[in-house]
Amino acid sequence: MARTMWKAAVAGGAAVVFTGVAAVPAGAAEGGVSFSRVSVNGGKPIVIGVKEEVEVRASFRMTTTLRYDFGPTVYPYRGKPDTGDTLHSAVITGDCEVVDRAKGICDFEEWLYIDPRSHDFGNEDAGTWRTAARVFLAGDAHDTDDKDLPLQVKRATRVTVNASPEPVVKGRTITVAGRVTRANWDTHTYQGYAGRTVSLQFKAAGASSYTTVKKATSNRTGELRTTVKATGSGTWRWTYYGNSTSGAKSSTGDHVAVR
Repeated sequence: MARTMWKAAVAGGAAVVFTGVAAVPAGAAEGGVSFSRVSVNGGKPIVIGVKEEVEVRASFRMTTTLRYDFGPTVYPYRGKPDTGDTLHSAVITGDCEVVDRAKGICDFEEWLYIDPRSHDFGNEDAGTWRTAARVFLAGDAHDTDDKDLPLQVKRATRVTVNASPEPVVKGRTITVAGRVTRANWDTHTYQGYAGRTVSLQFKAAGASSYTTVKKATSNRTGELRTTVKATGSGTWRWTYYGNSTSGAKSSTGDHVAVR
């Protein structure tokens, strides 16, 4: 499991501090802080490759009249929000956008970074994570809330295509090959993804969208191959729709002229 260091920071150098009576706002969690309107990556799966650090956008609202001097942040976790595994190499929180100063309500934007090259990041980290929110209060205290928001973290896939011959005589056979591979976070390479059902799609010349023509299953090294009849010029591609641990991906298109 990922056990990355906490590196949260507040843009602009300092958190906004609301002063006043340290009363618990309506609906706040124990500790005098409540988090709401939490969104991570727009609700979409977080898809991660093998080398590039991924930037994940998040936003949330925090309500408190307590003084705080670090954070706040939202972050993925497994186990328990305070003591379980977390999934980030760095977190940067933007400045408070004041909604209601008297009630201590702020909206925040956040940038969460995940580096697949981290030594403790591996294939076991694919799947469902939860979301927690935390703020460090003055006096070495902190407040952590479990937001009961699932996050899907997926291994990136790649798909290639090659349609031949090019050009082809109408009525003849076109062979469409390709390969589907998946990120291996343990070896930091893409490896053949066997046994995947992948859709062969066609976009006729002049059309604006693809249509699924047939499906094929990748072999033990991820290779794809099928044949179709040449009926008209257009572009061919393979599309893999993903699963609970692997991201969806379409290949680029390969245009074939039919004469």
